Amino acid sequence: MLSRFREQIRRFDWWLFTAVCLLCCLGLAAIYSIELSRDNPDFSFFDKQLTFFLIGIVLCFIFSTIHYSFLYLYSRWLYAAAFVLLVLVIFLGTTLRGTTGWFVVGGLGFQPVELAKVALIVALARFFCNRFQNFNQMKHVVASGLLTIGLVGLVVLQPDLGSALVLCGVWFILLLLTKIKKSFLFLMVGIVAIAMIFSWFFVFQDYQQERILAFLNPQLDPLGSGYNVRQAVIAIGAGNFWGQGLGLGSQSQLKFIPESQSDFIFAVVAEELGFVGVFLVLALFAIVFWRLVIGAQKAPDDFGQFLLLGIAIIFFIHIVINIGMNLGIMPVTGIPLPFLSYGGSFLVVSLALIGCAESVRTHRDRF
Repeated sequence: MLSRFREQIRRFDWWLFTAVCLLCCLGLAAIYSIELSRDNPDFSFFDKQLTFFLIGIVLCFIFSTIHYSFLYLYSRWLYAAAFVLLVLVIFLGTTLRGTTGWFVVGGLGFQPVELAKVALIVALARFFCNRFQNFNQMKHVVASGLLTIGLVGLVVLQPDLGSALVLCGVWFILLLLTKIKKSFLFLMVGIVAIAMIFSWFFVFQDYQQERILAFLNPQLDPLGSGYNVRQAVIAIGAGNFWGQGLGLGSQSQLKFIPESQSDFIFAVVAEELGFVGVFLVLALFAIVFWRLVIGAQKAPDDFGQFLLLGIAIIFFIHIVINIGMNLGIMPVTGIPLPFLSYGGSFLVVSLALIGCAESVRTHRDRF
């Protein structure tokens, strides 16, 4: 038993774990800085985020010690649980910022969509590993698509367009890693284009249309829909090379940046820590992706490989969308920046996913 524990510690990817912890610490520092700008700071956001971080670290270690095959064995139950919670939140959930996507208990909120992301990664990893050589057949593409749409449809009803795009993105990028025919890809792109046109007229809420229009033309509503992005871009530019210092950023401290602790925390980091801080954040994310890809290449089986790739993909999509909307090159969708943005559900789930990734590395024996 002791020798097995030592072997797991030896195989544990400390590069990955350290990079993730440093990103979380940068996020905590930025949230603490934002709290300083309040008239009577109680540091409630910081305290909650620190608590979620500690819970996530515990889960990370727990999942790293459990053989990742349990995810394969219970993937259907995990998917079913996510599906049921997404249905329940539509009828019983709390509405925040136009989205009915939270269960709030004792002042703490939980978003079932975060569990849905895990469930979809695991379900697709199991589906793909059993049919990796058969994706030149349309029936397998359709089946994996239906598996994805089952969750995406419920997320759209909340409505949470950003998370729905993340779920679709995980499925689509995983498909690109299989031997799918190019004709199937062109057909899918056409279907997506038609679906987007339909959604614009019959699904998108007014505020979602305004965000997209503001993205295409920020001058259309500079004090309304385009305000967030304009202030974020100003903050990023104000950081220069060294930044203005933690707690000294004019845009963040004077509350010009809305949702500064969550959606636009990258702009806070850029303003207060400058190019150096941005480079550090991107370098740490690069280490995370490097270790996940290396882990996927060394995975003992296809399920472990697709699981690690799915984890890397979901982080990649979040990073691209979040940083893109901070820079004004992506529409504002409310997608958090992994490990930095305030939000207990996503932080805990993200650290749990890191634990699952560590499990693939520490349990290299096949199942």
